[in-house]
Amino acid sequence: MLDNLTLDQIRTFVAVVEGGSFRAGAARLSRVQSAISHAIGNLEAELNVALFTRTGRKPELTAEGQALLTDARAILIKVDAMRARARGQGQGLELSLAIAVDPVIPAGILAGALLDLRAEHPSVGVALKSLPMRAALHALINRHCTLAITTDTQRDSLVEAECLGPAQPFVAVCAAHHPLAAPPAAGWSAVDLSDHLQIVVSDPSPVSEGLDFGVLSPGTWRVSDLATKLALIRAGIGWGNLPSWMVDVDLAHGALVRVTATALGSQSETALSAYLLWRIDQPPGPAACHLRERLLAHFDGGRWLRATAFAAPANAVPA
Repeated sequence: MLDNLTLDQIRTFVAVVEGGSFRAGAARLSRVQSAISHAIGNLEAELNVALFTRTGRKPELTAEGQALLTDARAILIKVDAMRARARGQGQGLELSLAIAVDPVIPAGILAGALLDLRAEHPSVGVALKSLPMRAALHALINRHCTLAITTDTQRDSLVEAECLGPAQPFVAVCAAHHPLAAPPAAGWSAVDLSDHLQIVVSDPSPVSEGLDFGVLSPGTWRVSDLATKLALIRAGIGWGNLPSWMVDVDLAHGALVRVTATALGSQSETALSAYLLWRIDQPPGPAACHLRERLLAHFDGGRWLRATAFAAPANAVPA
């Protein structure tokens, strides 16, 4: 029987693991270190296993502790979700929504959904943050926003995600007067592309620090936003991947052309899907739910998914 097993003990266990020491766990929970040691000792006694070895300078998880850590985190996620659901019963209309939006999301779709939100809930304020790549997820995890709209496939165990539907693809483009604008019959190879400057949007979040996705040229110029990237590509400085909704007019008028390359797929484009994200301990209120419904309508479809772990970064949006 585990009648004396408490949530406080479980939360203390996870805090020590994530902090890396009993002292750090105490700081996370704003408690004295002796109380943390006492709680861990009681938990080990209740479970009849040693969770940590204490022979070194810092406690190390035992094999049993490592195995039980997954269960402990799952219990806390369920409890936090239950508390959030209870708070949401009879929840009033939000005063405002803070939304982090990946700039590759089609602007027209986002604007249409927000127009519908404004018509239904005119008193709700909206604060939009344009955050590329994984910065939107990072902002959500760190409570800098209440919702995130992104095409990134990376997830966190504290985040719920709903697929809103297919977004317009990323396409590789260059200026009409750029050397890559006139490909050979077989298309450019990856080696050919490496000879030309690529314009890349830098990820401002620490989640993927030091990693590049979709970068094929050793020579790159880094920019912080898509508008600057488009301007540099239009000027013929380099080539790069951009959402098709941003370049459709330029492609139609001949100012830009697609970079035809085998390394970029048969159509030189990358298919993307849009996702709405929120923390499980902060479920959407009435206004957020209405926005979700309008986003689904504007994206024309949707598919629910529950994310419990980080996905591999291989499917990341091209830079």
